[in-house]
Amino acid sequence: MSALEKSMHLGRLPSRPPLPGSGGSQSGAKMRMGPGRKRDFSPVSWSQYFESMEDVEVENETGKDTFRVYKSGSEGPVLLLLHGGGHSALSWAVFTAAIISRVQCRIVALDLRGHGETKVKNSEDLSAETMAKDVGNVVEAMYGDLPPPIMLIGHSMGGAIAVHTASSNLVPSLLGLCMIDVVEGTAMDALNSMQNFLRGRPKTFKSLENAIEWSVKSGQIRNLESARVSMVGQVKQCEGITSPEGSKSIVEGIIEEEEEDEEGSESINKRKKEDDMETKKDHPYTWRIELAKTEKYWDGWFRGLSNLFLSCPIPKLLLLAGVDRLDKDLTIGQMQGKFQMQVLPQCGHAVHEDAPDKVAEAVATFLIRHRFAEPIGGFQCVFPGC
Repeated sequence: MSALEKSMHLGRLPSRPPLPGSGGSQSGAKMRMGPGRKRDFSPVSWSQYFESMEDVEVENETGKDTFRVYKSGSEGPVLLLLHGGGHSALSWAVFTAAIISRVQCRIVALDLRGHGETKVKNSEDLSAETMAKDVGNVVEAMYGDLPPPIMLIGHSMGGAIAVHTASSNLVPSLLGLCMIDVVEGTAMDALNSMQNFLRGRPKTFKSLENAIEWSVKSGQIRNLESARVSMVGQVKQCEGITSPEGSKSIVEGIIEEEEEDEEGSESINKRKKEDDMETKKDHPYTWRIELAKTEKYWDGWFRGLSNLFLSCPIPKLLLLAGVDRLDKDLTIGQMQGKFQMQVLPQCGHAVHEDAPDKVAEAVATFLIRHRFAEPIGGFQCVFPGC
């Protein structure tokens, strides 16, 4: 899941890409700064990277759930992108622009339940089984009984959900599977320190710009271009806060109500609510999902993942930020040629955000190698040595 960055031995800082409008999506190029020049942490719209957005309705026993997807491309196989825990489909924005320019494909980036702009009846059920069923249901709702060829690509928690989806045969037209920086052994070891990492994060931010700046400077996202579009999907305005003026009136209303109560607990309750609202007024943005409350599902996401991945009877790709992340089962499987692996050094855990061009190159090469997609724009395959 995305919160594993700190606890999974992050790589070194990569070169920083240019911002939108500075010459395309050549995300590997360095962004040169003049003396004293400030970096721009303002948010960027999804529409600069995706062609369209859609809310997909899925019928279930309790009513309708609505899943947000972002799409690009009109021909070729569908790359169904699943984000890490706490992130959203917007984490794939810069990668989408990069892969679309290399191979003929269609992109569908999905906000998983409890994340981004997806709205479900039970957003607290983040079990692997439920989320895998969600993926299958969204595919069915979008394409009916005859879905196009689909490749599942998932990062961290999303990679685990992609494997659970594939192993349960929930996508009948599945042609390939890609996990990005998620390995059972490393993930299970990291779970012990997960709560400490989450407690160390800021609980609120003064603005979107402040959240974007924190994500880059803390190393959660090492690529400013990606952070400017991705963080919008990670944080939201605190409930009941629309503006500083609105915040003030809410605080005053709470104080007036409290004055009507008995004096015994009046002052304590008044101070607590006033302090809470003042905090929200000064820091009006908070996380969209409280990852700490999802702890009971962590084990189910990752336990047995390596063998599930190896048992999927389709071409498989594993992208890692470091070769030290491999566990025993995957090491043996890789030596036996059961999947293709590529290590992308100088990245943090959010590999597809830190180095979107390199990930796009690896995925495009995989697609062309297996004749799943056609190259465009003069793209030349670069076959890795491992």
